[in-house]
Amino acid sequence: MKRLRWPRWMPIDPYILLLLGTVGLAALLPARGTGADVASGASTGAIAFLFFLYGARLSTREAMDGVRHWRLHVTVLACTFVVFPLLGLASRGLVPVLLTDPLYQGLLFLTLVPSTIQSSIAFTSLARGNVPAAICAGSFSSLVGIVVTPLLAAALLGSGGGGFSADSVVEIVLHLLVPFVAGQLLRRWIGGFVARHKKALGLVDRGSILLVVYTAFSEGMVEGIWHQVSPARLAGLLAVQAVLLAVMLALTWYGAKGLGFGREDRIAIQFAGSKKSLAAGLPMASVLFGAQASLAVLPLMLFHQMQLMVCAVIAKRRSRDPEALPAARDAAPVRAAVGTGGRSA
Repeated sequence: MKRLRWPRWMPIDPYILLLLGTVGLAALLPARGTGADVASGASTGAIAFLFFLYGARLSTREAMDGVRHWRLHVTVLACTFVVFPLLGLASRGLVPVLLTDPLYQGLLFLTLVPSTIQSSIAFTSLARGNVPAAICAGSFSSLVGIVVTPLLAAALLGSGGGGFSADSVVEIVLHLLVPFVAGQLLRRWIGGFVARHKKALGLVDRGSILLVVYTAFSEGMVEGIWHQVSPARLAGLLAVQAVLLAVMLALTWYGAKGLGFGREDRIAIQFAGSKKSLAAGLPMASVLFGAQASLAVLPLMLFHQMQLMVCAVIAKRRSRDPEALPAARDAAPVRAAVGTGGRSA
């Protein structure tokens, strides 16, 4: 019997289905009273553990090896933390025609989140791009985002960011930065254990994020903030995000060409510079927005799935470019070796 599969051109991430199921659970059975206190405490601990694991996994040596390609990394960082936020600020003019103010705050937060690592590597490899550069660019973006995303949120969202205040800076330091630094410091002793149990710890990662989503959306249900969102507003949000993604994909591709980058580097820049990390953004939003986190992460969840679907189509088309095919056989052994390194990264 043939296995049923999603169409190859429409890669629905199964994890997105789990996230949507978690949102549905929070809508039907939100945590209240003592249960909410327990869920909140568990969510806080899960966030700290997540960033501890991020620190333990990040190889300082591999990151330093990629510094020599600094022009590419600076380009990706500029796209992620300069161009994206500028476009987010420009979308302010769409309030209240297409977006409500809370949805705009969530959209702006989306533009401040660091880039992805795993999907950037996967799409760059599929499109026959510079995989080592994608590994380093994604790692740099995640590392820089630990510090830059909260600072940008403080500057651009301010007190209007659904509960974000100066006290949140202390929470960011305690819940995100301190565990991350601790993971980096202990990596010498626990790095081997983390690498050997990557699959099991990956499940812990994803389970922790599901807990964060459940807690955030439970608080939103109890506060009644979901009554602020209508189907028309959701349609408007999706339209705005589609334009945002299209603009970033065009800017990263043609902008990199204008800067003199070759084809393989342009592919790495496009996939690392046009995407946003759901795994990094969800815990940050939970700390920054509190009870308003459910609306704040909605744009990020929708954009995450949209970027996967669109970038998968682009990567497959790039892999069939005439200029990529002659070198494909020679590059295959290198890609196999690099792919192993990408998983460890």
